[in-house]
Amino acid sequence: MTELLPAIGSWFWFIMAALLLFGELLMPGIFLLWLGVAAVLTGVIDYFVGFGWQGEIATFAGLSLAVVLATWRMVSQQWQPKSDQPHLNRRLQGFVGQSFVLDQAIVNGRGKLRIQDALWDVAGPDLPAGTRVSVMEVDGMQLKVMAL
Repeated sequence: MTELLPAIGSWFWFIMAALLLFGELLMPGIFLLWLGVAAVLTGVIDYFVGFGWQGEIATFAGLSLAVVLATWRMVSQQWQPKSDQPHLNRRLQGFVGQSFVLDQAIVNGRGKLRIQDALWDVAGPDLPAGTRVSVMEVDGMQLKVMAL
């Protein structure tokens, strides 16, 4: 009878894993997948080692935490979408480092700069119209420039 006890405990974890993985199919996200993997690993360890229910729960908790944290770390490092237009939704950030010609003079620290078909507010030292400037940073909807 004692030879059957490790197998009974491990079957519980295999059934729990199947339920968790089935739940993963029904719900969006991937969180239950990792708990299912932890349950399978707990079942395998319990089958070969055969410890009590307290050890099984501690093993499942530890493996769940380890699998979730390891996966989160791996995914967060690799989940940086690559784009051919990295500043698509941050248009002004794409102007930093570029140089343009002032459309209107900067007077009292304020002026206008034409980029393509749009006029942008600029801040910087007083400069005459036609001066070549470089965009140094973005402050809200205003470009901070300096003369080249």
